[in-house]
Amino acid sequence: MSTDAKDDIQTSIDALIERFAFFNDWKDRYQYLIDLGKKLPAFNEAWETDDNRIHGCQSQVWLHIEQKEGRFYLHAKSDATIVAGMIALILWVFNGRTSDEILNTPLDFLGKIGLLQHLSPSRANGLYNMIKHLHAQAKLSA
Repeated sequence: MSTDAKDDIQTSIDALIERFAFFNDWKDRYQYLIDLGKKLPAFNEAWETDDNRIHGCQSQVWLHIEQKEGRFYLHAKSDATIVAGMIALILWVFNGRTSDEILNTPLDFLGKIGLLQHLSPSRANGLYNMIKHLHAQAKLSA
């Protein structure tokens, strides 16, 4: 799930797409998404602040972003298993990336893994708000 900052972002996206392509039906992909969410790193309770809370999500979501040496390091938590899996996807692709990488990477990989076609409107809105929050932080340092 974790990415190495030395890896090209497209390499990480390709690996993600390949992992999801391994599963023939969406039920198995959904289970894989849940499993990814269960493996999220521990989230410091001190980060559960209103500034880190992603508003517009049906479930509770916190996204803490640290910037070190021009790279963004993401820490996130949700009380919902599917949403935690969506967080894991965001971390897979964007953790350890520069603002340029974050802002210039198309989000079409979400469609390629079949996620967008299978999300409820409220979960899609939550995913959009997580990415919007990340983009806002990246724009501040771009």
